Order: sequence, then structure tokens, then C-alpha cells
Amino acid sequence: MKIIIAPDSFKESLTAKQVCQAIETGLKRVWQEADYVHIPLADGGEGTVQSLVDATQGEIIDCAVTGPLGHQVDAFYGRLGGELSHTAVIEMAAASGLHHVPSAQRDPKATTSFGTGELIAHALENGAKKLIIGLGGSATNDGGMGMLEALGVTFLDDNSHPISGNGIGLTQIKSINVDGLHSQLAACEIVIASDVNNPLCGEHGATATFGKQKGATTEDTQLLDQALSDYADLIASQFDRQVKDLPGAGAAGGLGAAFLGFTSATLKPGIDIVLETLSIDSHLQGADLVITGEGRIDWQSAHGKTPVGIAKAAKKFDLPVIALAGCVGDNYQAVYEHGIDAVFAAIPRPFDLETAFAEAEVNMANLAENVARTVKIGMIRKNG
Repeated sequence: MKIIIAPDSFKESLTAKQVCQAIETGLKRVWQEADYVHIPLADGGEGTVQSLVDATQGEIIDCAVTGPLGHQVDAFYGRLGGELSHTAVIEMAAASGLHHVPSAQRDPKATTSFGTGELIAHALENGAKKLIIGLGGSATNDGGMGMLEALGVTFLDDNSHPISGNGIGLTQIKSINVDGLHSQLAACEIVIASDVNNPLCGEHGATATFGKQKGATTEDTQLLDQALSDYADLIASQFDRQVKDLPGAGAAGGLGAAFLGFTSATLKPGIDIVLETLSIDSHLQGADLVITGEGRIDWQSAHGKTPVGIAKAAKKFDLPVIALAGCVGDNYQAVYEHGIDAVFAAIPRPFDLETAFAEAEVNMANLAENVARTVKIGMIRKNG
């Protein structure tokens, strides 16, 4: 019996790799001789680097880079293992994420994506031929200016003076010089992972949708939205690239627009990128059962999240899919329309969040055992 264990991480309690191990521990109490295949997953957001590194036996590369407020921060990216050793995986939040900015200092006029560019440059200079970049969790609204500045692009004001790549700098651009753009970037395959389809500007754009959580006032929102619109017009006039209305251009404060406007990057849903990178079909062939999961399964899980992503892949092989969760939320049954056959929650009794995190591994193993026993009953009855 071949069982695929392919969950996302359980935020703040277990990595995807740890979830895999806990599930196997429980299943083995019932099926000792089964062939267990661990595929730790992520959907392009937090945990994507770790899951792909774990799944390919790659390595984490630690880097000190420029944080959103211009101070040095500790960041990282992943270099995948085996045949994928020339692939680097970067979460832009590692360098330019909101967690690097204290609540009282959040101001999208001041923050920069420069550190993300430094991570990219480091990966390129250490042999990366392909970049997978997750765009979630940004503290920035600079249209990717900071990232591009770190990669050699110069932004100039109306006096042809260089401008710093941050939100306020975005309001001052009159021309862009790409002569110094990193020489290895053009030959690098770039895939950007985002479940955000927002355009760059307007009522559903980067600033209007996400600016408030980054500290934007009403006046800031108007200022930065107009600046992003002018930025898109400048990209169109100088480089004949239309980015203003592209789905995903507004991801990560306009970082999506920078990739789409200045590189040959393609944008895809994060879970699709992860599954393609791991050649998921080759693992699913010959399997008998797929176990997936995430910390909370609810109606949102049906929209680009890991359990549904792996379920859709599994259904091409007509495989049963069971999802295990820390807990379930409103309308979790929506996932039944997307390839998941059953959902189970791990919490065995009422307790506080701290206890839930502390007991997550034990509870997940116990849940997996109970699921295996239930499935085994069905198998016995089917076989007479």
C-alpha cells in the first residue's frame, strides 16, 4: 500500500515536514508495512521555501540584507537539492515583510523592497538559473522600485538625480535607466507565486486593498495609488510594457508589476508552482491513498490552498483524498466539490491556543491513527 502524505504547514505549531512525520506515526499504528511518501507542501506563501527545501533535500541560505525600513535584517532563501540545484526559492517577506516593521512604524511611504533585490542578486551570483518567488506578506508599496534598485536599475527625478526606491520615491520618478540591470537576470527563468489577482492601481489595486494594513492613511492611499498609476504609464512609454491592469501586478505593493514590467517572469498560483516543481504526478503514480491537510480548513481552502491543489492532482489518478486539519471553519464542506473526499479535525477537547500548539504533533498522530482505523473498516467490508 502506497500512501502519499502531502500537507501544508500548521502555522505557529508544525512545519509541513513535521506534519508529514506526525501523520505517518499515526498511520503506522494501523499500517506498519505501508510505503509512505512524504511531500511537504506550501501554497506560495509563508513556508514555501522550507517545504521545497525539505522535499528536495536542499539547503537554506542565510543572508543579512536591507530591511523595509533601511536597517539590516536577517533573511534567507532556499537552494533546492538534486536535479533542481540551480533553482532558488525566495519569499519576499523574508527580506521585506511586514513582520520586520513594528506596528507604530508602519508607513508605506518609507518602506522599501531593496532587500528582496539583494536576495535575488545573491542567488544569481551563486549559480541560480531559475527563481521561484513568493510575493505574500509585504510591508512595501514601492512598486518594486527598491528591488529593482538593488538589481541595478536607476530611478531619476526631474533633475536627473537618483531617487531612493521606497514609497515616497515612487512619487518622484520621471525616468528610468536599466543599463545597470543585473547581467544574469535576463537569462534566468523567473516564476512568481501569488494568490492575489489585484491590478496595480485603482479601487482594487495594491494600495487601496492592502495599504491600510501597511500603515497607509487615506491621504497616503490617494498619493501612492496615483504614483503607481504614473509609474505604470512611465513603464509603458519607456519600455512598451503594459502592467497597470495585469492581474497580479498589485501583489506585494506592486512588486508583481516590477517583475512583469522589467523581467520575463510568469505569474502562477503558488500551489501550482510547488506541485510542478516537485513533479507531483510522478509521486502519485501507483499510490493508493493521499493524505493532505493544513492548520484550518474552511471555505477559503477551496481557493488555491494546498489541500485542494493536491486533491486536484490526485483526482487525475482517481485517488481518494483525505484532509486532516487542526480545526475546521465555516463552510469547510466547500472542499468536497474540489476533490477532497473527507475532512477530519485534530482537536480532541476544548483547550486554549497555546495548548493546541503544544499538543499539535500528538493530536495529529492520534487523528491519523483514527482515520486509518476508519478506512480499514471500510476496506474489510469491501473485501468481504
